[in-house]
Amino acid sequence: MWSGPRNLSTAMMYAFGNRTDFAVWDEPFYAPYLAATGADHPMKEEIIAAHETDPMVVARGCLDSIPAEKPHFYMKHMPHHMVVGFPLGWASDCVNIHLIRHPARVIASYGAKRDQMTLEDIGFTHQARLYDELGGIVIDSADIRADPEKMLRKLCEAINLAFDPAMLHWPAGPRAEDGIWAKHWYNAVHQSNGFAGAEGPLPEIDDQTGLMVQAWDAYALLRKNAI
Repeated sequence: MWSGPRNLSTAMMYAFGNRTDFAVWDEPFYAPYLAATGADHPMKEEIIAAHETDPMVVARGCLDSIPAEKPHFYMKHMPHHMVVGFPLGWASDCVNIHLIRHPARVIASYGAKRDQMTLEDIGFTHQARLYDELGGIVIDSADIRADPEKMLRKLCEAINLAFDPAMLHWPAGPRAEDGIWAKHWYNAVHQSNGFAGAEGPLPEIDDQTGLMVQAWDAYALLRKNAI
């Protein structure tokens, strides 16, 4: 599952992780990305210390045996974590799904957690490039929130997976699979036990209109291919 930040990506990880037939892995390339780029992210040093930083080791793990010998492995990836030179060949052996969200909503939500952001941080152009390279299924988080069961059934059908009602609800609180960064980013989803309702009007982002314009073409490309 490829997703930019603030895209419903953690809720989707919890939905799949609540199935008995899935193991999950939370942003395995985040620590390698921070180590390689030096990007100034919240909890940077803690993340690097707690997680594997070698992208080759992480890539091998993506195709290694699935934890707990589960039949399926859900990997939550962010496109901008795939720095030039990081291995990507493993992804051709996976089912690739691209989770998207309207740029205005991403910018507003990201800005609530971090004072500064760039086009790199929100990942739209990287995601469009990965879609061009890998193909796969596109699904919009707005559609999921509007009707979770309908869209999760539709997604499962698209990837030839039986739908499991357990995907619709999960226990509130942290999960063992969370990355160490969860305490900064995941407070809202930790208070949830299922998908939030349909989103309201688009937020005002007057001070970030230029950033939304930069992200729009990539979002529009993906959106037109959404299931």
